Amino acid sequence: MTAADAISQPALWPLTAILFIPAVVAAFLSLPIIPKAREEAVRWITLATTAVVFVLSLWMAWPQLFGAAGPAQFTIGEAGMQGIVKQPWIPAFNIEYLLGVDGISMPLVLLTTFLSMLAAAASWPITKHVKAYHVLFLLLETGMLGVFVSLDFFLFYVFWEVMLLPMYFLIGIWGGPRREYAAIKFFLYTLFGSVLMLLAILMLYFTSDLRMLSLEQLQAAHVIAPGLDAAAAADAVTAIKTAAEPIHTFNLLALAQLGQLPNSPFAAVNLWGMSLETWAFLLLLIGFVIKVPVVPVHTWLPDAHVEAPTPISMILAGVLLKLGGYGILRICYPICPGAGLSLAWLVCGLGVVSMVYGAFAALAQKDFKRMVAYSSVSHMGYVMLGLGVWSAVAGNQFRWDAWAQGVNGAMFQMLAHGISSAGMFFMVGVLYDRVHHRNLEEFGGIFNRMPVYSGLAVAVFFAGLGLPGLCGFIGEVLVTLSSWNYSRVLAVISAFTVILTAAYILWAIQRVYLGAEYKGPHGDHLTPMTGRELAIATPLVFLAILFGVAPQTLFSYVTPSVNKQVETLADWTRRVRPDAPGAQEPLAPAAAAVVPPPAVAAQR
Repeated sequence: MTAADAISQPALWPLTAILFIPAVVAAFLSLPIIPKAREEAVRWITLATTAVVFVLSLWMAWPQLFGAAGPAQFTIGEAGMQGIVKQPWIPAFNIEYLLGVDGISMPLVLLTTFLSMLAAAASWPITKHVKAYHVLFLLLETGMLGVFVSLDFFLFYVFWEVMLLPMYFLIGIWGGPRREYAAIKFFLYTLFGSVLMLLAILMLYFTSDLRMLSLEQLQAAHVIAPGLDAAAAADAVTAIKTAAEPIHTFNLLALAQLGQLPNSPFAAVNLWGMSLETWAFLLLLIGFVIKVPVVPVHTWLPDAHVEAPTPISMILAGVLLKLGGYGILRICYPICPGAGLSLAWLVCGLGVVSMVYGAFAALAQKDFKRMVAYSSVSHMGYVMLGLGVWSAVAGNQFRWDAWAQGVNGAMFQMLAHGISSAGMFFMVGVLYDRVHHRNLEEFGGIFNRMPVYSGLAVAVFFAGLGLPGLCGFIGEVLVTLSSWNYSRVLAVISAFTVILTAAYILWAIQRVYLGAEYKGPHGDHLTPMTGRELAIATPLVFLAILFGVAPQTLFSYVTPSVNKQVETLADWTRRVRPDAPGAQEPLAPAAAAVVPPPAVAAQR
C-alpha cells in the first residue's frame, strides 16, 4: 500500500484501523511480554482499545462532532457507498481487500464499537483465564466489524468465520454449568449455515461474468475506479469486454449489478428444477436466518444466552443477531432479486412466526435470562417482516413507499434492539452477579433494595417493550404499517404481538422489581450499583430515550441508502418482472412513511 493509495483512497487507514486495531492488540496481549498475572493491565488495555476504536468510528461517522469533515469521513444524507478501499489480495481468483460503508453499514459499525466498549467494561467480573478471554474478545470485535465493512464476498465470508471460534470459546470456557452443550450447539448451527453460504458464494462466483456489465455498471461497482479519465476507463472496459474467458468476481456490488440485469446469469441457469438464483437465495437465507435467528432454527440462542457470561450475552444480542438481518438486506435481495420477490411470502412468514412464537415462549419462562433471550427471537421477527414486504409490484403501480417504510423500520429495529437487548442482558447480569440465580419466582422487592438499578432496568425493559418515546416503538410501528399494504393478516398479527410483548415484559417487571420482599438466596448481597455498572447502564438508557424521541438521528443515516436500494429494486421489478403477483389494491397516500431527506430527493 503506497502513499498514492492513501491519497486516492482517503478511507484506507481509518477503515483499516477500525477493523484491525482490536486484532493487533489481541496479538500483542497474547505475547509473553504481558504476564498472565497482570490481569488488571489486560482489562484496561482491552477497554482502552475498544474505546479508541469507538472514537475512531465516531470520528468517521459523525464529522460534525469533530468540527470539520475530511475526505475519509462519512457524508450524512448521501445514499451511495462511501469510503471505498480497494487493494488486490488474491489476484488469481479476483479476490480483493474491498471495504466500504453506507447508511446501512455505518450505523451498525457504530453500534458494534459502542457495545464492544461497554461489554469490555462489563468484563471486569471475569476472573478465569483473563488474558485468554480478552484476546478472544478483541478477535471477536474484528470479526464483527469485518462483516459490516466487507464488499468482497470472499472477505465477507472470512470475517463471518472469524467470529465463530472466539464466540465458541467465550461461551464454552467462561459460560455457565451447561456451557459445553451451549457452545457446541452454537458452533454446529452456525457452521451448518456457513457451509450453505459457501456453496451459494461459489455458485454465484462461477456463474458471474464481468463482461456482461457496461462502463457505468462497472464504475458503480468500483470494478473500474469512477475517477478514471475517459480514455483510461475506455481501455479498462475494452480489456474486460474482450477477455477470452469469463471474468468471475466476488465483488458484492458487481454481483448485485449482474443480479439485476434483465438477462441475469444467475436467473438463466437452471439447476434441479429451479434457477441458480433461487438456490443461492435459499442457501444464503438459511445461513443468515440461523444467525438472526428465526423459528425453527432458533434453538441455539436461548441456550447460548443462558450459559454465556453477561458481556458476551450483550454482544450476542446486540450485534451478532444483526449480522443475519444485514446479510439479507446487503446480499440476498440485491444479488438475487427475482428469488427475493418470489419468496417474499417465506421471509414475511418466518418473521411473523418468529415474533409470535418468541413472545409466547418468553411469556412461559421462569429463568430471567431465558425470557430475555426469547424476547430477542420475537423482536428480530419484526426485522424479517420489514425486510420481506416487497409490495412494489404491478398491483401497486410499482410504488416503493410501503416497502421502504418496512425496510427503514427493520433497520431501526435492528439498531434499537441492539441498545435495548444489550441493556436487558446487562441488567439481568447485575442481579446474577449478586444473588447467583435467575429464577423469576424467587425475585421481588428489588426496587426497595436497589432503587437506582431498578429505575434504569425498568427504563431499558420499557424500551424493549416498545413504549412510545423509547427506541423500541419506532421500528415496530413502521414494520406493522408497511405490512398492511402487503398483507392485512400479517399486519394484524404483528400488531397483536405488541400486546404479548407488553404482557411478558410487564409480568417480569412485576415479579422482579415490585412486590413486598425478595424471596431468594443471598438477599444480603443486593447492594447498590457500582460506579462501573452505572457507567455501562446510563449510556444505554440515554440512547434508548434519544432514539425514541429523536429517531431522525438514525434515519438521517439509514433512510437515503435504504430508499435508494428499495427504489432500485422496485425499478427492477417494473422492468424485469412486471407480471409479478402481489398486493392488488393501490397504496393510499398515507402509506408513504419515511420521506427521503432533501439531499436525496434533489439527486433524483
